[in-house]
Amino acid sequence: MNGLEGIAPAVQMWGTLAIVVGALVLYATERLPIEVTSVGVVCTLLVLFHIVPRPGPSGENLLDAARLLQGFANPALVAVLALMVIGQGIVRTGILERSAQWAMDHAGGMTLLLLPTLMLAVAVLSAFLNNTPLVVIFIPIMQAVARRLNISPSKVMMPLSFAALLGGMTTLIGSSTNLLVNSALTELGQRPFRFFDFSIPGMVIAAAGLVYVALVAPRLLRARATLADTLLRGGSGGRHFIAQITIGAGSKLVGVEPKAGLFPELREVTVRLIQRDEEAILPPFERYRVQAGDIFVVAATRKALTDALAADQDLLTPDPKDLEEGDLDTYGLLQRRERTLAEVMVAPASRMIGQTLPQIGFRRATGCVVLGIQRRSRMMRGRMADIRLEAGDELLIQGTKPAIAALRSERDLVLIAASAEDLPEVEHAGRAMLIFAGVVLVAASGLLPIVITALVGAAAMVATGVLNVRQAARSIDPAVVAAVGAALAMSVALQETGGASFVAHRIIAALDGYGTITVLSVFFLLIGILTNVISNNACAVLFTPIGVGLAQELGVSVEMFAMAVVFGANCSFATPIGYQTNLLVMGPGHYRFTDFTVAGLPLVFVLWGAFTLFAPWYFGL
Repeated sequence: MNGLEGIAPAVQMWGTLAIVVGALVLYATERLPIEVTSVGVVCTLLVLFHIVPRPGPSGENLLDAARLLQGFANPALVAVLALMVIGQGIVRTGILERSAQWAMDHAGGMTLLLLPTLMLAVAVLSAFLNNTPLVVIFIPIMQAVARRLNISPSKVMMPLSFAALLGGMTTLIGSSTNLLVNSALTELGQRPFRFFDFSIPGMVIAAAGLVYVALVAPRLLRARATLADTLLRGGSGGRHFIAQITIGAGSKLVGVEPKAGLFPELREVTVRLIQRDEEAILPPFERYRVQAGDIFVVAATRKALTDALAADQDLLTPDPKDLEEGDLDTYGLLQRRERTLAEVMVAPASRMIGQTLPQIGFRRATGCVVLGIQRRSRMMRGRMADIRLEAGDELLIQGTKPAIAALRSERDLVLIAASAEDLPEVEHAGRAMLIFAGVVLVAASGLLPIVITALVGAAAMVATGVLNVRQAARSIDPAVVAAVGAALAMSVALQETGGASFVAHRIIAALDGYGTITVLSVFFLLIGILTNVISNNACAVLFTPIGVGLAQELGVSVEMFAMAVVFGANCSFATPIGYQTNLLVMGPGHYRFTDFTVAGLPLVFVLWGAFTLFAPWYFGL
């Protein structure tokens, strides 16, 4: 028994470190959903410390279920979720869109200053608003700006995400990362940050980043064609779009073989793909003969497609199997009306995530038909009815103008096109702004803790009718809840088992003789790189105890290492998985994974350099 007690501390520490490493690998590779990984981590920790408990001074288990699970009721997490609700209230009233639209309408001859002005506005707003709804608001605005400036959306979408991240570094409520570091400091018995404690270094670092974002990043980003530009060509004259045609049993095309990859019966219609059962047939369609039930994915003008359908009554669009029962007649009526194309994006926490279009009943729910699906700038080639939607997927849709305009109020989708239309429910704008301003002022003054202020603000958004209960609940991202709860459990385990101290010792040993400035700089860079492959929230919570350990080892202020964690964990620029806003702009900007590395990785080093140069002066090192 004594032998088992002797090895228990080693089992606890190394077991915790193994769980942390395994979690980081799963977060980075995304082999499992974040929620599944997070819950699995918590369960593994619960089992480990039930079998090998960590005894306290009175013999109690320091890492029992109550301690490991308390992260799910952590005040910082509650504050983050409440701020999401408040941000949704601002989104719903359309305050920011109307303000930005007013700026665009009155830009006059100052068009060239419009883009940097909007970027600065995003950075300032993100200091007080949750980044995700803020970016959702500005995506269609930036789309309109790109059209006005006659530049590719790829030149503005990634800078939009980066500006939101930079602004979030400047106040305590600017990012969930900041609040979680603050909460971890409290857990470790250290003095937490006040509202503006790191605003000065944060603004210096953010300013350096914004200069890069405005002047350098757009030059590094390739001009990417939009989904309509790349997929909606095929024929001459008029606007082209993708459509899905099913060959009926009585169609004139049955038995036809293409000539040089073309179908003479489909004039001015370009066939992009043919789907037969599970087989995808690509041009030039050699040795292919049309069969009933084949699905053609085509590009054509509205007139060319209308003429083709009128000439052959057994050509059906879309696939009848994709429609709900009783929809075919309705769709036939809709098809004969004037249609409009638009692009929409699946919003975070959307109810559509994980479902196929038939399961959603998309046509019946929205009055629009999905013509194409794009995921991370790639056209989905399979049958659209079999594709399960993910957050950030971009849908090319066709519908009447009223139906597309109605998508403005749809919380599950973000309308990318037609951004100039006013948002509804502006009658609540005054009370929403009053609540938001009250939350910021009370939190900044310190009259009440942020968690209380945020909760009261969220409750006021519902009580005053800005949001209903369902809308407030839908603004909360379950992935954030799971990831933060798991990260806090791992942080507690690292601290109690000595894992954080062990890692701090190793870092100190590796940098022996280099001094505090070098250790602080390397620590920042390490976090700044890792936050791009794992959750920024997990990175913040896991490295806070390590930073505290480093400060104590060096005999310096804990505050400087805590700020290094805050700023480093917010450097999620180099990969699309680094932060949720990066994923949001990936579709509208039509980016590749490597685009973020090309434009984002230099930004990480810019911020690292700014911190390394400014921190010694600021902290008197």
